[in-house]
Amino acid sequence: MKKTVLLVICFLGTTLAFAEESAQQFEGFTLDGYSDGGRKSWDVKGDSANIEGSNINMTNVNANSYGDEKVNLKAKTGTVNKDTGKMHLEKDVVITTETGSQLKTDELNWEREKDLVTTDKKVTLTRDEIVAEAMGAIAHPNLKTAQMNEDVTVKVKTDPKVPGGRILTITCDGPLEVDQVGQKAVFNHNVLAVQEGRELRSDKAELYFDTQTKQIKQMICTGHVSIKQGENVTYSEMAIYRAGEQRLTLSGQPKLILEINGENSFAPLGN
Repeated sequence: MKKTVLLVICFLGTTLAFAEESAQQFEGFTLDGYSDGGRKSWDVKGDSANIEGSNINMTNVNANSYGDEKVNLKAKTGTVNKDTGKMHLEKDVVITTETGSQLKTDELNWEREKDLVTTDKKVTLTRDEIVAEAMGAIAHPNLKTAQMNEDVTVKVKTDPKVPGGRILTITCDGPLEVDQVGQKAVFNHNVLAVQEGRELRSDKAELYFDTQTKQIKQMICTGHVSIKQGENVTYSEMAIYRAGEQRLTLSGQPKLILEINGENSFAPLGN
């Protein structure tokens, strides 16, 4: 018969409680973290674990964080440090929030003290009609705010009512800053937005989303703005697109270059 012992470890203002066999390997375990007020703040479950010094190596990790919003985190393998509370997860890492946001990657670090998750691997973030991919990310576990570091690609379904939808694809060198509370996304460095043959380039682009519909409400592009459709190109220092009005406003010495074909072609010019 296997003997189990209940261990309680305190660190970082939380209390951990878990069952451990007298040997250093055990199966079917749970780690529970509590705040100073005795409220459960997180838990970690796994199929098996191996204790090596301060580290607990786990398989089939299933963790939950309890705050303003419950967050679930899963991975094939993981290591938690009993002294610092830091967790390292690998293989099929998935974070899912109550509101439907999801982050997937192959490797992730979770720092409870800073309330941050970080990775330098390829990451995919999905939310409503938006899918974002990049190399590396820094985020709060609830994904309310996140930074996607480099080589960013975002696909936005701009008309979900249409079968197949209309896809707006935006790329940038990065970083991409996501603020779900403010319903805002900021693209930095070499921004390119493409939809149905139209191309918009700028140094920076800010997207604002409607709280109810989750669709783009406004897009503000600044710095070396160019808009290309066919052979026609428009240049300016700023472009503001208002989705509700279906209106694009250019400012900062706008210049329009048109390719004229045929005797009946004409071009309206002006600011």
